[in-house]
Amino acid sequence: RRLRGGRTKKLELKDRGIMEKSLKKGNRFSTLIRKAGVLWVMIVLYAVSVCVDPSHFLTGRNQINLLRNISLNGIIGLGMTFIILTGGIDLSVGSTVSVVAVSVAALLKNGVNPFLAVLAGILIGAAIGLINGLGVTKGKIPAFIMTLGTMTALEGVALIISAGKPVSWTESGIDFTWIGQKSLLGVPVVAFLFVILLLVCAFVLRYTPFGRGVYAIGDNKSAAKLCGINTFGVETLAYVIGGVLAAVTAIVYISRLNVGGPTVGNSMEMDAISITVIGGTSTSGGTGGVFGTLIGAGIIVIISNILNLLGVTAFVQQVVEGLIIILAVLLERLRDNRKS
Repeated sequence: RRLRGGRTKKLELKDRGIMEKSLKKGNRFSTLIRKAGVLWVMIVLYAVSVCVDPSHFLTGRNQINLLRNISLNGIIGLGMTFIILTGGIDLSVGSTVSVVAVSVAALLKNGVNPFLAVLAGILIGAAIGLINGLGVTKGKIPAFIMTLGTMTALEGVALIISAGKPVSWTESGIDFTWIGQKSLLGVPVVAFLFVILLLVCAFVLRYTPFGRGVYAIGDNKSAAKLCGINTFGVETLAYVIGGVLAAVTAIVYISRLNVGGPTVGNSMEMDAISITVIGGTSTSGGTGGVFGTLIGAGIIVIISNILNLLGVTAFVQQVVEGLIIILAVLLERLRDNRKS
């Protein structure tokens, strides 16, 4: 009897192990299907663009512009991915872009070394992210309210720094176009920058304790705390990363335009949220990743390009983008309901 009981127990444990493995495989398979579905949407949109106006869409210049725009939108989307994965939100990333843009432009105008100006811009972005993170974690202020307040304040700061006017540094003789306008081997420099950041973020989320903590907090913050995860540190750092990547976006943007404006980041927070959500990152946190954000950036940029080719105004494009966000969240909710 003891022998039979022991064998039975071993068989039960073996069956349980097989079930757990199959469940993990099932989860991975469903995740791949979801990502593949979004990828197919991007491929179909690209094909539609080719059919709409092949003479303009397939030109080398337009393809380079697509790559630049995907990279630019993707960088700020990477930062938003970290934040949304924790179950948070950051409405201030657009205003952060504006503040960093005018600050770096003002430094360049005064003859500051470009490297030091870039470093200062990144530190400003990190400081803004830290303020948001501390407000959410220590101040217990809901992320929506905290970042809404920061967004409003930063809009005023950008206008104060620039006196309400675009800031140009052309008179200083400094060439700062290499990030936003230059190419390497026919590929925009910003695309290389985006790929590097994408791979670093993917590595951090997948293979580091911090990355696992980000997913754990988004999935269940209380359980993550009981498991010994430093929820305060992880959540705060997620907002710092968001601020830093918003600063990088600002630096690339002013390098591309050769001027820093106080309203340059207007509505960029909506672009970042759209890219992240469309890419499959759950608004409730705990599910998603940066490669989905890449696909989301591609979808948004290609749709914008199609609408431009069709002569649709920017106002209508904004309406379309808003509807896409609603549709993406609705599909996410329907998927979650089916699982439950």
